[in-house]
This record gives sequence, C-alpha cells and structure tokens, in this order.
Amino acid sequence: MIHTVYIDDTTLNGKKKLRELRQYKKGIQFEDIVADESVSEMYMTSEDFWEEADKRIINVCKRYGVL
Repeated sequence: MIHTVYIDDTTLNGKKKLRELRQYKKGIQFEDIVADESVSEMYMTSEDFWEEADKRIINVCKRYGVL
C-alpha cells in the first residue's frame, strides 16, 4: 500500500520528519515538485535560476571591464 503524505517543510517538525525520512533508501520516494503543473509561475527551476544568475554576473563583469 502506498500513502501520500504532505509535510510542511517550513515548520520545525516538518524539517525533522524530512531529515528522518531521507535516511531510508528503500520504501521511501520523494516526488519532484517542479514537475507538478500546479507550481506557481512566480517560481523558477534551479536550472533557470543559475542561467539567469550567470547572465547577470557576465553583464556586471562586462560593465566594469573584468571580462
């Protein structure tokens, strides 16, 4: 039997339970929330974040003559 559980990772108890569950290699599966269509448009994936950060760093370096 598979159980779906929602854990609020903004609380101390939620963080504690997630740390405990991540210790187990078998029988526990975490879903990738980014793949969920219900994620708000105001969030970006880590890949998009780093791509945008790299662009901004390059622009600042060019502006100050570092590159």
